[in-house]
Amino acid sequence: MDTDDVVTGATVEVAVEVDGSPEQVWGLITDVTRIGEWSPECIDGWWLDKEEPLASVGARFEGHNRYRGGFEATARCVVTEADPPRSFAWAVLDPDEVVDRPGSVWSYLLTPGAGADRTLVTHRFVHGPGMTGVRRAADEDPAHAQQVVDDRLAELRGNMTRTIEAMGRETSAS
Repeated sequence: MDTDDVVTGATVEVAVEVDGSPEQVWGLITDVTRIGEWSPECIDGWWLDKEEPLASVGARFEGHNRYRGGFEATARCVVTEADPPRSFAWAVLDPDEVVDRPGSVWSYLLTPGAGADRTLVTHRFVHGPGMTGVRRAADEDPAHAQQVVDDRLAELRGNMTRTIEAMGRETSAS
């Protein structure tokens, strides 16, 4: 089985409306140093390119993640889109660190919500062609590759939703 067909392009998208203007939410989604406050998986983040404008296209950062079972890993990322206060995206680089062949691409799209000072946050994950733990697991067990991908996408869906909800509580409190 060619797991490239199962893994590459695997996508999760969640949309949650939160309190706060797009400008307020933009400040949260682009502050990688605070993501550990809200995410159940990414427990820490830091900018690598201090001399570049933070949250700008080409800026690099790392995120430290903790997965089920206690496994931890650090991922190097590069911002691929930054259009304040509308969209923010980054590529998670695999060990080869080729931006055009990432392990995954993450993005946020912010649109006005149904009420005043409300924002609809659409968060999207797309698995790339690069090497990741999911690809490795799918390659090692081709008979169960689809289940490996489905399980990871379900886990991401829950984590992404909880992250946005936590950010929304942050904007409600301010």
